[in-house]
Amino acid sequence: MAKFEILMPKLGESIIEATITKWLKSEGEHLEEDDAILEIATDKVDSEIPSPVEGTLVKQLFKEGDVVPVGQVIAIVEIEGEDSGEETSNVKVETENIPGVEVLAEKPQKETSAAVQEAPVEPASFEEASRFYSPLVKSIAKAENISVSTLETITGSGKDGRLTKKDILDFVEKKKSGKVSERQAASAAPVATVASKEMPKIKMPEVHTEAGDQIVEMSRMRKIIADHMVMSKQVSPHVTSFIDIDVTNVVNWRSKVKDGLLKRDGEKITFTPIFIDAAVRALKEYPQINASVDGYNIIYRKNFNIGMATALPSGDLIVPVIKNADEKNLLGITKAVNSLANRARKNSLSPDEIQGGTFTITNFGTFDSLTGTPVINQPQVAILGLGAIRKKPVVLETPQGDVIAIRHIVIMSLAYDHRIVDGALGGMYLKKLKEILEKWDPNMEI
Repeated sequence: MAKFEILMPKLGESIIEATITKWLKSEGEHLEEDDAILEIATDKVDSEIPSPVEGTLVKQLFKEGDVVPVGQVIAIVEIEGEDSGEETSNVKVETENIPGVEVLAEKPQKETSAAVQEAPVEPASFEEASRFYSPLVKSIAKAENISVSTLETITGSGKDGRLTKKDILDFVEKKKSGKVSERQAASAAPVATVASKEMPKIKMPEVHTEAGDQIVEMSRMRKIIADHMVMSKQVSPHVTSFIDIDVTNVVNWRSKVKDGLLKRDGEKITFTPIFIDAAVRALKEYPQINASVDGYNIIYRKNFNIGMATALPSGDLIVPVIKNADEKNLLGITKAVNSLANRARKNSLSPDEIQGGTFTITNFGTFDSLTGTPVINQPQVAILGLGAIRKKPVVLETPQGDVIAIRHIVIMSLAYDHRIVDGALGGMYLKKLKEILEKWDPNMEI
């Protein structure tokens, strides 16, 4: 019998580790080729790992909840065939059916086995740490017996002083070569980070429960959303501006073309792609809003990559991204919106499809809300909120005088980062968006 090692695949260029959320197969269970063995999760997307071969799952090398670096052996499958004499032979996981997964090169068996045996356990407690440490950094610290207090003294080269894998490995090399000792490191001056030096540590309020209260732990995705929202509010001073727009021409035009488009192209056209198209045209007039902030540097984005906040059946939220939306016509945007939304609800998006956004749109109107004050999707500097379209009596100016008419009105909100977007710029953007939508051509072909 031959044994094959299944590696943790690489789920996108910037992802270096993943969490095992659920084993779908047990040790000793027979596997058919392409059977899903386990579910994994990153801060970008969830995926299933299939078996590339038929055989028996003989060993699970990690437990549910473990954080595993990419390229690490996670399971061993025994298949029919002659044993080569080695304890295990090497295999690459065939992952063409996992969106966005890149397969890593093979690793020598002895090196991989040693890595499995020495897989470190997360250090005791990082609750009092003054900065964030990734699970990989924590694992290296545990394996090298580096205390949390010592980690605090190591200068981080990552964003906002974050300690990277390279930083801690450089420290380990210096320590082994005698250039720095644990005692010297521990006595060094603490690293001054923006969070610890300029902002007081936020203390969570004490929450009391009463009889009958139900306590439910957040899902993994909800935890990520919660942390991201708090971070955004801490990073960006939010300001929100509002505008009401007469979209009667848009409503009438959509009613006229939607049946023909569905019959001809099999695509349903909602108001979302129409508003995305208009938002991008307004962004091209005011590209200062298609930007990011890095310290005291402003990054004006070349590409117009529009994130569309999508509610999942679980109640969680995900933001797939339409890349280079300015290069697509309205039909192209419609197809992209439908494809991304459908695959988001089926949990089949690739990591690349939910990153790289430069501006985000969220639709409060889906749930009949008039408007809202959205939270900026970092590291972007603005997010557009779409309200429900309502029929309202409004005053129209005509050559014969003012008249009252029933029109379709939508309220849109723009939340922006006041560090680089002032009220004047936010207002001009919304005014341009209003102009585009109110002058919508009712005879336009799609």
